[in-house]
Amino acid sequence: MSVFFKEWSVQFKTYNKNIKLAIIANLFSQIGLGMFMVIYNFYIRELGLSQSVNGEVIALQALATAIILVPAGIMSDRFGRKKIMLFGVLFSGLILVTRSIVEAEFLLLAAGFATGLFVAFLQVSTIPWLAENSTPKQRVHLFSLHAAIMTGAQVIGSLIGGTLTDLFAMVTSDLLSIRYTLIIGGVFYLLAFVPLLKMTEVRQQKEKTKEKVNLIKFFKNNKSGFKIIALFAFAQLLIGFGSGLVIPYLNLYFADRFMASNSVIGLIISLGQGATAIAMFIGPFVVKKVGEVRAVVFLQLSSLPFLLLTAYTQNLWLAAIGFLFRQALMNAGNPIQASLVMSKVDDSMKGLANSVNQMVFQLGWAFMGPVSTGIVLAYGSYWGYANVFSITAGLYLVGSLYFFFVFRSLKTSDE
Repeated sequence: MSVFFKEWSVQFKTYNKNIKLAIIANLFSQIGLGMFMVIYNFYIRELGLSQSVNGEVIALQALATAIILVPAGIMSDRFGRKKIMLFGVLFSGLILVTRSIVEAEFLLLAAGFATGLFVAFLQVSTIPWLAENSTPKQRVHLFSLHAAIMTGAQVIGSLIGGTLTDLFAMVTSDLLSIRYTLIIGGVFYLLAFVPLLKMTEVRQQKEKTKEKVNLIKFFKNNKSGFKIIALFAFAQLLIGFGSGLVIPYLNLYFADRFMASNSVIGLIISLGQGATAIAMFIGPFVVKKVGEVRAVVFLQLSSLPFLLLTAYTQNLWLAAIGFLFRQALMNAGNPIQASLVMSKVDDSMKGLANSVNQMVFQLGWAFMGPVSTGIVLAYGSYWGYANVFSITAGLYLVGSLYFFFVFRSLKTSDE
């Protein structure tokens, strides 16, 4: 255990000021989002609006993110990571505060859409920023740490959000207690602006020439980069299809099949987030043993037995154990994949590569949502979820094998 902490301590000391400031900004923004998202559904309910409004807000936010991700990635490559992150944090933070105050349904929907737009600007620039401020040897550890902090901060934000709401409820109405907590969450998100402002960006690539960019010439000069982005995107799309079938509906799965209470479901989901944060630290050790591509495939395939356990068990705690291990193992490979993508494309395309991968993953969620609910309605709470989870396992298997056979022989741009 001491070796584990020593290794991560040594790694962290090697990171430059830009990376450490980005990590602090990530901490603030994710705590703010965690506080906001855990209770926003209750805010809509307290306003007396129907539950369908919640679904519409979530759908519009996801749609906006999918629409803007690629343009945001291109803007990040073109104008610089720092400017785009500052823009995203400032406007998304202000939108979160606005969402805490407005009550009209139209404004809630519009603000939800705007959140999806502006949050994407921070989302697509962070990974390229970390890649450009680190060495290839640092990236697997760095991306794992980034993902762990992001997940852990969301858990902390969720806990703070629930606690603050209960405390405010002792002295004011339920609506106002939720509103005050949402405003604090928005302010927390805005605090990320301060460390981002202190970062220093040197854009040597862009200073070499002031000629206008010829898109056709740029495409011809970066054919291999576009090819790699497309190959990665297809792998991510397969995983996104599988994930979109089950992940958004895990709370309903535990409620429908096991009649679990909200508190039990909340505990299981929180434990899953915690397990995910811990699992992010496993990736670098697996990479040392088998290499990056094999590490991703090994972790993803290792999650499949636990996914199938969750699919077919009729015992709540076995299902919870299956969920925790699937969640941890499947997500442990994500930072390794991010490191691979960043190492295989030129700096001028890192924002585009990151945004395309995130976009196709979100499209997988959008397309498979109706499929998942339709299967469960048709086959019931046992066979419906069993079929859905089994299809997901099949998609994960195909996606993992595709990833292995396509990327095992590719050289990185650093090599």
